[in-house]
Amino acid sequence: MRKKKAEEPKRISDNPNVLGLHGETTEQMITDTLEQNYMPYAMSVIVSRAIPEIDGFKPSHRKLLYTMYKMGLLSGSRTKSANIVGQTMRLNPHGDAAIYETMVRLSAGNQSLLMPFVDSKGNFGKVYSRDMSYAASRYTEAKLSKICTAVFDDIDKDSVDFADNYDGTMKEPLLLPTAFPNVLVSANSGIAVGMASQICGFNLNEVCNAAIALLQEGEADLLSIIPAPDFPTGAEILYDRSAMESIYRTGRGSVALRAKWRYHPKDNLIEITEIPYTTTCEAILDKVADLIKSGKIREINDMRDETDLSGLRLAIDLKRGTDPEKLMQKLFKSTTLQDSFPCNFNILIEGNPRVMGVQEILEEWIAWRTECVRRRIYHELSGKKQKLHLLRGLEQILLDIDRAIEIIRNTEMEADVIPNLMMGFGIDEEQAEFVAEIRLRNINREYILKRTSETEALEKNIAELESILNSRRKLKKVLIDELTKINQQFPTPRRSTIVYADQLPDIPDTEPVPEDPVTVFLSKEGYFKKISPQSLRMSSEQKFKEGDTLRRSLATNNAREILFLTDLAQIYKLRLSETELSKASSLGSYLPTLLKMDEGESILDMIDPADYSGTVLLAFANGKIAHVPVSVWQTKTNRKKLVNAFSSKSPLIGVLCLSEAADIAVYTDDMRALVFHSSLIPLKPTRSNQGNTAVVLRGKKQLKELNLLSDTVIKDPSRYRARSIPKSPVILRPEDTGEEQLSIL
Repeated sequence: MRKKKAEEPKRISDNPNVLGLHGETTEQMITDTLEQNYMPYAMSVIVSRAIPEIDGFKPSHRKLLYTMYKMGLLSGSRTKSANIVGQTMRLNPHGDAAIYETMVRLSAGNQSLLMPFVDSKGNFGKVYSRDMSYAASRYTEAKLSKICTAVFDDIDKDSVDFADNYDGTMKEPLLLPTAFPNVLVSANSGIAVGMASQICGFNLNEVCNAAIALLQEGEADLLSIIPAPDFPTGAEILYDRSAMESIYRTGRGSVALRAKWRYHPKDNLIEITEIPYTTTCEAILDKVADLIKSGKIREINDMRDETDLSGLRLAIDLKRGTDPEKLMQKLFKSTTLQDSFPCNFNILIEGNPRVMGVQEILEEWIAWRTECVRRRIYHELSGKKQKLHLLRGLEQILLDIDRAIEIIRNTEMEADVIPNLMMGFGIDEEQAEFVAEIRLRNINREYILKRTSETEALEKNIAELESILNSRRKLKKVLIDELTKINQQFPTPRRSTIVYADQLPDIPDTEPVPEDPVTVFLSKEGYFKKISPQSLRMSSEQKFKEGDTLRRSLATNNAREILFLTDLAQIYKLRLSETELSKASSLGSYLPTLLKMDEGESILDMIDPADYSGTVLLAFANGKIAHVPVSVWQTKTNRKKLVNAFSSKSPLIGVLCLSEAADIAVYTDDMRALVFHSSLIPLKPTRSNQGNTAVVLRGKKQLKELNLLSDTVIKDPSRYRARSIPKSPVILRPEDTGEEQLSIL
């Protein structure tokens, strides 16, 4: 065979609408366009916007907090949020709305973080509410919270690098020297181009203890120190040790959460006080309302949001005789009262995104923080050495103060003062400058002795700092002491309770549906009724819309699932237990609306699959009949709709559900019939089965109806029987016809 010529990359010049600067067509490879134009944008979003770095902050967080620090809001009183937003625009040019939203999320009032960085006053909204909006920035006030002392303590000691802001008018830090592993303490999420990050929060004290253990021993059983994440909204963590180990090891997985609740028997009321971090009160209320409307939950009289200044509170009024435990199991299964937090610990390390486990993140933070402390100590050491050097020069003056005064007084030119002092006392220019700047009132023995007495303490400090820089063990001790101090200053009990599987009540989440006998009716226009035997005995005559008639009726029970086949080759499933009983005098439910069918879609027929152990015959207008097991439509999940459920090559004209092989009768639109045994149609376990030709049709004739032979009025089946197929149909005798049997489905 000839090899195909390799396809060349498309060129932008293939598009006649792409013009150059002066109207001429320009030519550029699509791959070059992606690399030169799209890739820089993608990398900018990843590195400069969406993914947090090892200090636990995104650039927007860092710019806001640093601006507040420079405004003196670490120790001062609160100021208007609008003022902070305006000042932050010197570093963050993305607009005041984005800056204020960042402040809202970092605030204590919003409750998004375990350790908020902004001490807020006013309405900052709530993370657990979708509709509780925060007030405008002109109404609220803010300052930095106390935890920020551990963030900015080393900022002015050369512990981190600085860079120019966007217009080059000031400097801003590339990272903030957080003295605790904020990257794990503060929950963070971001969506970049081609990647995302989702980091759950962990308890501050537990994270600090884990870092201390790694510093002391190099290895630690993290699950024994940090048993699970901790969430600002509290709730209960459904603990799965294997899943937690996977998250700690790989940085990926999910944490199951569920709401905290208590039952008040006096008021017959359930009170929900904590919900999963991933949901909102409004989402829960909306879902419960839908469940009540659809009849899936009948135990609730009312559910309302009673959240106030004291905190979150959702109240559920129960109907008399309701078991609260069983009801909550239903709600946990059907609503976001039980939800999961997806973990994706994607963090920027030196500009490169990496997905890491908890221990790897802590190790990276320890390495980075160690370098910050080293730089801080070196900065302090340089300052102390400089001060000691100046004091050494001052000691020389102490030997002869009168001579120093004489040199200065007798020097004619000001520019010669420093050189003359240097020559007179044997000191360098820096020391001479320091001596010359001493005020006249301080040129006395007491002042100079007092200053030079600091020399001994400085020498000890310098020696101590140098020993720390030269000893890895002492450097680790500095980090351990800082983490221990933070634990003492900020004791933080866990908010999320850990619940183990053996602590959960052993209550089935669903009650068995009683198998009460019912009869279901389907009209040709798509109306559906479920009627009890008692109601049928009282009135068996069915009411339909004008012009509408019965398509099919089935005797079944209330625990069954009914399948509806449509003209778009789709199947919809309906649990009878989820529908209300009707009366013969009512029109019933309109299925296209009840099943949320596609626009213009019509129902062809319905079947009762029972336990999905039987088979189904599908007859098509082209004379083909497919034989498939009902199990091809069975699903493990509670799917309501199956797409491409059967062949759509020819219109479906009839369907029969068989529990065992039987004689079949088919009719054509030219008043002919054929009788054969269902075993002649081979069973094929595929949905796409187009069937085998059973009836040989002439011209444009089509199959019209499919029935069990026992349901027809054929008096002499042998006249129409086929021992093999395909076979031509036989003209019907007058005694073998009947309007009821020949009605179109």
